[in-house]
Amino acid sequence: MADSAPGSVLQNKEKRKPRTFRDFVSSKEGSTFLAEPNRYHLYISHGCPWANRTVIVRNLKGLEDVISCDVVDPALNSETGWSFEKSYPGTTGDTVNGAKLLRELYFKVEPDYEGSFTVPVLWDKKLNTIVNNESAEIMRMLNTEFNAFAKHPELDLYPESLRSTIDEINAWVNDYINSGVYRCGFAKAQQPYETSCKALFEHLDKVEQILSQNRYLAGEQLTEADIRLWTTAIRFDVAYYSHFKCNVRRLADYPNLWAWTRELYAMPELRRTVDFVHIKGLYYESNGIMNPYRIVPLGPDIDFSLGEPRRLTKIGTQIS
Repeated sequence: MADSAPGSVLQNKEKRKPRTFRDFVSSKEGSTFLAEPNRYHLYISHGCPWANRTVIVRNLKGLEDVISCDVVDPALNSETGWSFEKSYPGTTGDTVNGAKLLRELYFKVEPDYEGSFTVPVLWDKKLNTIVNNESAEIMRMLNTEFNAFAKHPELDLYPESLRSTIDEINAWVNDYINSGVYRCGFAKAQQPYETSCKALFEHLDKVEQILSQNRYLAGEQLTEADIRLWTTAIRFDVAYYSHFKCNVRRLADYPNLWAWTRELYAMPELRRTVDFVHIKGLYYESNGIMNPYRIVPLGPDIDFSLGEPRRLTKIGTQIS
């Protein structure tokens, strides 16, 4: 399943150029991209919500020792794209290929490449090539194909019994929330902004209603639908509320959605993927049009700790 995420926070692209790297790692013997330990490598940005999804699944499945990972510098250059400079703590450099820029990896594999130089990238260290750069598909690979090496093979974020529900939720969450915040932020006229902003909050209201009745989006089990929404939710009050003018309500104004966001943040596997310095660095330092002086705000000062067991506000049932 491909998402319609903007190619970068620097460009207002409703439609991205088609991705060319859509191969799939498989656990089946004889596969070109066979699931093996220490063969694959993730390139991510801690600022990018789409890249964040993949490293969350890697952590939840217990694949940190199986699939290595590098982190790009959060400040995205409008001319050269993602870099491996170490101007921010937590940026690793390129430990596999020694590249200075992410685009070098794309050109290394495909010299005439004309698409976007996006993260995440799943790299094959054995064949020295890009396997896939679509976050939704990388999530699915990590969920199922590396179970033989995972610490938590029993965890299934896309269970067959819930797939139709998950797919339906993913579709409108992607269109109106994940991508919706970008449509608000990069709108060039009042009417498109208002249309996108109203749709965004209509669907946040929808999430609030679902979470007033269920622990998670698809029911009582954590699924990829939660991960895909959560990477936008954790950035909402920190960046999108002010920087993208998504300021009708804060996420903290939604009792159930806010409690759900904090409940997932309390999970170590998710919490350690969150770097608010990188998140603010991406959004405030990368866009010279929206923020010409590239001043990064000190706030907001938000406490994401859960504090007490989550309760479903509508029915008053304690969740522990």
